[in-house]
Amino acid sequence: MQQLTFELAAPEPPTFANFVPGGNVEVIAALRALAAGAIAETGVLLWGAADSGRTHLLRATAAAFRPGALALHATAETVDAEPPEPGALVIVDEVHAASAAAQGRLFTLYNRLRETGGHLLAAADAPPNRLPLREDVRTRLGWGLVFEVVVLTDTEKALALVGYAKERGVPLPRDVVAWLLAHGRRDMSTLTATLQALDQFSLAAKRPITVPLAREWSRRADDLFGEGA
Repeated sequence: MQQLTFELAAPEPPTFANFVPGGNVEVIAALRALAAGAIAETGVLLWGAADSGRTHLLRATAAAFRPGALALHATAETVDAEPPEPGALVIVDEVHAASAAAQGRLFTLYNRLRETGGHLLAAADAPPNRLPLREDVRTRLGWGLVFEVVVLTDTEKALALVGYAKERGVPLPRDVVAWLLAHGRRDMSTLTATLQALDQFSLAAKRPITVPLAREWSRRADDLFGEGA
């Protein structure tokens, strides 16, 4: 049996279509408007837990940004203080981890984007008033739209997995869904990648996806790649 069947499948490119909204319908609507050029505010800040999908939404917005305009994705430590061009969208992840020097660049960048009609889309692990940043940087991040990205409930994750499997013609018993939610990482990107790998494994083994099959896949994956694979 090929080793590939034990590896997690490469995640699908992040889009709005493959993000399970849950309680984030308003967030997605605002980001779609931003990507279409229909948001007047200079800044949009997403905040939430690490597995809430905030990075997925950043990348989905970059992918959907209006044709002919530039969307630049960076981290707080790599972002430049000068916008790449007028009207650009600069996306900055993990702003809560910005160093003192990076905070200075973010402050300047926000002001430049405001002057040139651009936008800053940022993500953090807390709302602006709780970020460990300079007061002037926190203020600017709070000037625009601020949204909490809410983590999906287990029920929403289960429904999403069932829907994902159904769209791809993969038989997925409910006890397997419960097993997936009880083992390993619980973010949707990893869960769907695990489901893809299980589907490959079941096809190679010529056996349906069941909890015993999932356990076997997990044991073999651990043996090949180490605990937590």
